[in-house]
Amino acid sequence: MEVTLLIRTIFGLIIILAILIFLLFLSYTNKKKKIRLQKARSLSKTKTVEDTSLEYLKNIIKNKNSTASELKSALDLVLKHHGTIKDKIGERTHEDFDIYMNILFTICRHPNTNKDILLNFERSLTKLNPKYKKDIGEATTRGLNSRRV
Repeated sequence: MEVTLLIRTIFGLIIILAILIFLLFLSYTNKKKKIRLQKARSLSKTKTVEDTSLEYLKNIIKNKNSTASELKSALDLVLKHHGTIKDKIGERTHEDFDIYMNILFTICRHPNTNKDILLNFERSLTKLNPKYKKDIGEATTRGLNSRRV
């Protein structure tokens, strides 16, 4: 009789211990979720003032984890604040055109891009810089050809 009572007591304590461990992990994951939500809220509050520097926007575009909406908004800001390229020097393109060519290559190769984002950026850039129409078209073609199939 004493042995069965001892076994039942040990079994009951093991069940209570398992329940307590489960509750501990459950509260730990809830705390992590709350911390993530707080970080996301603080980031969204700080992003109301947008950084429009070209380096910051290029980093968003180069980030492979950027979503399509982030890409579109970054490209819109590039066009809005940095869209005009200085005039050509004779037949040569200006040094600043290399930045836009790099952006076009990056957009073409980005995993989250789509045709609407690419065409919208190319058309808007061409509209802002009609002297570079041929060069922008060539850069886009080279970028599309450089993608992995």
